[in-house]
Amino acid sequence: MSSRVWLPLMAAVAVTTSAACAGNSKPQTPIAATIPVERPVQLDPALAAPPAPDPVTALIATSQKHFEAGERELRLGHLDRARTEFDRAVDVLLESPYGARTDARMREHFDRLIDRVNAHEVTALAQGDGFAEKKYEPASIDELLKIATFAKPPADAETTAAVKDDLARTAHDIDIPQNSRVLSAVELLQGRLRDYVQESLARGANYLPMIQNVFRAEGLPLDLAFIPIIESGFKTNALSKASAKGPWQFMIPTAKDHGLKTDWFIDERSDFEKSTVAAAKYLKMLARLFDNDWHLVLAAYNGGQGRVQRAMKRAGKDDFWDLSETQKFLPKETREYVPLILAGMIIGRNPVQYGFEVASAEPVAYEKVSIQRAIDLRRVAEWTGTSVDEIQALNPELRRWTTPVRYPDYEVKVPAGTGEQFRTRLAAATSDDLTTLKWHTVRRGETLITIARKLRVSKTELAAANNLSTRARVPVGRDLIIPRAPATLLATRTERAAPAVAASRPLSGTGSVPDSLRASTSNSATYYKVQRGDTLSKIARLFNTSVDKIKSWNRLRGNRISAGTRLVVKKR
Repeated sequence: MSSRVWLPLMAAVAVTTSAACAGNSKPQTPIAATIPVERPVQLDPALAAPPAPDPVTALIATSQKHFEAGERELRLGHLDRARTEFDRAVDVLLESPYGARTDARMREHFDRLIDRVNAHEVTALAQGDGFAEKKYEPASIDELLKIATFAKPPADAETTAAVKDDLARTAHDIDIPQNSRVLSAVELLQGRLRDYVQESLARGANYLPMIQNVFRAEGLPLDLAFIPIIESGFKTNALSKASAKGPWQFMIPTAKDHGLKTDWFIDERSDFEKSTVAAAKYLKMLARLFDNDWHLVLAAYNGGQGRVQRAMKRAGKDDFWDLSETQKFLPKETREYVPLILAGMIIGRNPVQYGFEVASAEPVAYEKVSIQRAIDLRRVAEWTGTSVDEIQALNPELRRWTTPVRYPDYEVKVPAGTGEQFRTRLAAATSDDLTTLKWHTVRRGETLITIARKLRVSKTELAAANNLSTRARVPVGRDLIIPRAPATLLATRTERAAPAVAASRPLSGTGSVPDSLRASTSNSATYYKVQRGDTLSKIARLFNTSVDKIKSWNRLRGNRISAGTRLVVKKR
């Protein structure tokens, strides 16, 4: 029992004893005497108060907190916020009264911190330089036709009855025969491919209202809206082995014939709204060619109108099911394609009948903002308070991390409700705020080949980025976009020097602390850790600077550098 508890208790006992004595003349045994007395525990003074916090541990924890916050912002594509957090992770060390490198733990954390931030910058250069093309997913049509061709099961009695009942009660605007091939395709979609179809239906719920509105306006059957279940699973970034792309799987010539732009910066085959309008035009054109026989239209959509017309001429038949009875006239993929599409229409119209969940239709909500200059998508994400993944999802036609160059009044999509704040930030932005694109002004005597060789970029990429043929002559004075990794928007390190930094030890490795770290005035710099095989000229080209500047910033007398050295490669 502690002394704090023990003393009040004894006082209470004493009062009780006195009162008892006053009311009874007989001698009373003191109550306190019957209670075992516990001596107060003497606490060790060292344990009486928590130990004082270790300032070095606290500083390292604060620095790590800012670094982790920077990583979270970087994953969202927020370069300014990531840079601010990374800067602060370094600054809390540099500004501390203990110095960034006077303690062994601080030295280890500081060196590791710089390495990790540099690694993030290199990653940003490689993945977000504005020129790396985004990755695409394999189109489902390739795998589905492969499965249907070699492993399509016959329909059982339950499926046959379900389809018969469904077609009797559900109105379709395309004729759907209840033959064995269509029934077998339904069996495949609701059986082996159930998960795929469920995911497609869930994804398509966001787009079906828009597709149906477009097709309704064009006078097309609404059953056609379910074609993407088979073609792409409603994925905007689907790319087939034959290089067809987007939810409607357009080849480039067909896309261009129906108003879709495809160049180095954009591919409108991936834009759901634009490609749906093009699909409506294409389907109407095929309908005119085949007298509104939608089975032949679907065959032509897959195999090409010329191939179907030739097959009809050779066979002397104009019915798809007659043409597809043998292997003589149509490819096997086309013969299996039409039943799969019809099965997709059956399930799409009435998914509950086949055990699928009905996904709620929530049209994608966005605003369009007209922009006059190219802008990095990470800027768009940061200025609208969202992630770069969401901006890319809203703008799937953009092939790279930047909006296109030389597209006057290009409209970028931003989340609903963020358009005004984005316009405000855009109006106040400078050219340096918008993108990391690099340019080269053509001089007398230069050609695409000599420029590409001089700047060490691909001649093909150089031509494509500037919408030129590889044999084109470029006029003197024209500005060309240089498709290579520029210094990223992230790669800036603010290192405010504290008095302790001037006396800090050299950085690990073979180099020493750059003079910019010892400066007494605030400055911003980008650092680069020399890799094996690097030369000053190679590094200068990477960061679009000169060897002389790098030597001046780092007080280098010669051109020799060692792997592991950290160099200042950019100042502002």
